[in-house]
Amino acid sequence: MTAGRFSSLRGRFGRRPRPADAASGAVTGLFSIPEGMAYASIAGFNPVAGLYAGVVPAVVGSLTSRTVLMVTTLTSAIALTSQSVLSDAGLDPKDAGNVAVLTVMVGAVMLLMGALRLGAVMSFVSNAVMTGFSTGIALQIIVGVLGDATGYDPDGHNKLYQLGDWLAHAGQWQGAATAVAAVTVAVWAVSRAVRRLEPVALLLAMVLVSVGVALLSVDVELVRGIAAIPAALPSFTAPDLSAVPDLVGGAFSVALVALAQAAGIAPSMPNPDGSRSDVNGDFRAQGYANLLGGLFQSLPSGGSMSRTGVAVSAGARTRWAGVFSGVFLALVVLVCGSLAERIPMPVIGGLILVVGGELVWGKRHDIVLVLRTSWLSSAAMILTFLATTQLPLQRAVVLGAVLSLLLYCVQAARQARLVALHRDPDGTWRTAEPPKRLPPGEVTVLDYAGASFFAELPRVEARLPSVGGAHDAVLVLAVRTLPDVPSSAVVKLLDRYARTLAGQGGRLVLAGAQPPFVRVLEATGLRERLGEGGVVPAAPELFAPLETAMADGRAWITARRRAGGGEGGSRQA
Repeated sequence: MTAGRFSSLRGRFGRRPRPADAASGAVTGLFSIPEGMAYASIAGFNPVAGLYAGVVPAVVGSLTSRTVLMVTTLTSAIALTSQSVLSDAGLDPKDAGNVAVLTVMVGAVMLLMGALRLGAVMSFVSNAVMTGFSTGIALQIIVGVLGDATGYDPDGHNKLYQLGDWLAHAGQWQGAATAVAAVTVAVWAVSRAVRRLEPVALLLAMVLVSVGVALLSVDVELVRGIAAIPAALPSFTAPDLSAVPDLVGGAFSVALVALAQAAGIAPSMPNPDGSRSDVNGDFRAQGYANLLGGLFQSLPSGGSMSRTGVAVSAGARTRWAGVFSGVFLALVVLVCGSLAERIPMPVIGGLILVVGGELVWGKRHDIVLVLRTSWLSSAAMILTFLATTQLPLQRAVVLGAVLSLLLYCVQAARQARLVALHRDPDGTWRTAEPPKRLPPGEVTVLDYAGASFFAELPRVEARLPSVGGAHDAVLVLAVRTLPDVPSSAVVKLLDRYARTLAGQGGRLVLAGAQPPFVRVLEATGLRERLGEGGVVPAAPELFAPLETAMADGRAWITARRRAGGGEGGSRQA
């Protein structure tokens, strides 16, 4: 291999693997066994698919992602959303062809979003909505395994009702299953309290309690009662293309959930080599992982915060840690796959209760923050939480996106402000409330700052001074901070106000207009209607357009007075 090609590969895949990456990969791969099986189980999938989601997707995602430490695999939210999508389409979640086609389609959506550079879309999903969604997912996780953990399957049409039914029937819990789940949680808690054992606390709890159940011959349900786990590598699975029309919308929902979760990894786990992450590159990496993973028995996957956190805590330094985790998991499944069938279901139930509880506990600060921020954000969080527990998850995702958009629109509208600028004799500028009426024969300066969003216009228009009796008045409106291409409603407002002011013998001047805004004014004819000097373009000097507009305004007033059009002075208020 030539030096140039070696350099190119090194630039693509980053630094060479380190011993710490191999150790981290082993820990992460082992951690994937209980977590992957648990997530697949709570969503009604074959636990084997949960295991395989940590093989091909992890390897492909780690090799191609721009966030080098991100581990791509199955998450609880992705599993539940996928199950909801398949069930809503009338498809069997345990059918390998259905799972394969959904996974491949999710990968295609991710690739499309990455190619179109739609990473910025994730920034429009508000923290309030994501907090409500994540908390609702955590509740779904917890309620979904209450039957495995206690032997009593709660009834109810939604998760909140099922939780209440489970608590109300505590007397019907099976003693053996409940005890095994409780011991599992206790062993996890003790292991987690030891710093060196914290990354593998779930694994230790699973192994130790499973061995104890086998030695004591405790009568509880085992994994082999619901699925056979072959000691084999994932094999090729052809997608059922006949299901494509039924899964188009669902694939977008699963992709959005996965990408929204993964978007939070880069800020939390910066690249150790100092390189910059790219959310669009991460979109594409997750797309590749699902396209290939879907052909090899994997469930839909995405960047996993929990699995990435385990890898980093275990010493990951390069992207090769994620690659090693997939390879190591494949070897474990190949050599010891049949042993996984002996894991008791109450053990998995206890582990999932731990995972769900940690998700809720991890969101406690965000919940308090949202509740203290505003009633609107609190309402969005609560509505998203209720939707996640009451509706199919793909519908909850759509509702969350709509709520995020509404929050953005409301916040953008609230940001609009109109203030008067007053210059003191020493040249210092200060702000003041706009006057109720536009004083005749004077120059009044107002600053308009906003998003040029139509929803903000009633608020802005209400603060514009009344033009009644504004003879020979000049209103200089500073528009430097307006967007390059404003809303057409803004142009209509300016045109309407300029006509009304002109009817009273005054004029409107727009100062600091950016070039794209000037072109809009020309295309709509507003610049011509404002007349010569009615639009003062922006300049490098911040206050230069304002000074020019004020000087022109005074000159216009003077000319009007000389022509006998009125009397008055000049003021900046």
